[in-house]
Amino acid sequence: MELEDQWWKGQLAADIYQALRYKELKLPSFKGQSPQLNFRRYFADLIAIVSNRFQLCPAARHLAVYLLDLFMDRYDVTVQQLHMVSLSCLLLASKFEEREDRVPKLETLNSLGCMSSMNLVLTKQSLLHMELLLLETFQWNLYLPTAAHFIEYYLSIAVHEGDLHDSWPLTWLEKTKHYMAKYADYFLEVSLQDHVFLCFAPSLVAAACVAASRLVLHLSPTWPPRLQRLTGYTWDSLVSCAEKLLIAHDSDVKEANKQKCQQQQQQQQQGQAVYHNSSQSASVAQYLHRPSIQYSQQAPQQGLAPNHRPTSYLSNSTSLPALNAPPQGNAPAMTSSLDPKSNIPSRVYQVSMHYSCPAPCFDR
Repeated sequence: MELEDQWWKGQLAADIYQALRYKELKLPSFKGQSPQLNFRRYFADLIAIVSNRFQLCPAARHLAVYLLDLFMDRYDVTVQQLHMVSLSCLLLASKFEEREDRVPKLETLNSLGCMSSMNLVLTKQSLLHMELLLLETFQWNLYLPTAAHFIEYYLSIAVHEGDLHDSWPLTWLEKTKHYMAKYADYFLEVSLQDHVFLCFAPSLVAAACVAASRLVLHLSPTWPPRLQRLTGYTWDSLVSCAEKLLIAHDSDVKEANKQKCQQQQQQQQQGQAVYHNSSQSASVAQYLHRPSIQYSQQAPQQGLAPNHRPTSYLSNSTSLPALNAPPQGNAPAMTSSLDPKSNIPSRVYQVSMHYSCPAPCFDR
């Protein structure tokens, strides 16, 4: 951990960051003119599903979705062809960002359950042809920074021992860093779900993910001077993007609570049905000695609804345990049920320096 912290503070990391900031100034513009734009969420989820299956890094997943966005923006592609385009974008991105042994193989791709459900079989020739078309479209340049390329650099100083939680000093610095990373990863995945985030620079989206995480964790100051100096963004410049991220967070929290209540009601109804079907002559004492009914607190993993993002993203944020509990393992894999999703509502959302939405409590 100390060596990693020293690396982020070194000159090499700073030089790489400056090179990424310079490169993002030359990124192609996104016009949002694809006739299949309403299917974008579907194929972004498809990329995320396959990416999670092969445990690819976030940079590969984000680059794949960005390649898909740019390709859809330039070509009128049928929905059936977009399946091939999406997977080809993921393969190209993984070849660029991952080690060679981590790149998905053709045979393994064809064996995935989601492939059979889509009635899609990939061939070597078709993949090579599509990859060549993609490379020619981007002039053989895949050096395209995304928010995932900036987030780790920002997280290196996102939490400091001088920060306050609800006006109290931090006593669990390492656990707070752990939750900061979890929430930042959650908001980073939220930014993939809607093309509206393409109107912001990738470095700004990454900075907004950190700011939104600090708001939800009730850390103050919300945007300390050290983060402003490192990112080059003031709080005012982040508000618009952070608002959209927090709207999505509120929506996920409400949906998770709704699903939890529905599951508890179903369990209660099942318990009542079992009781009424039992012997009518059972005494009160006998009933009290029966094993108590255990109600699960885990929200069901359902398919993607038209207005809700995958619950696997939520598992990285709102289901975080208290900081006095041991950290949980990796989030469960995304469900393979896919539906197009409408855009995040562009309603007014007031972001003050103290975020009012309840966040996981932790000991000071």
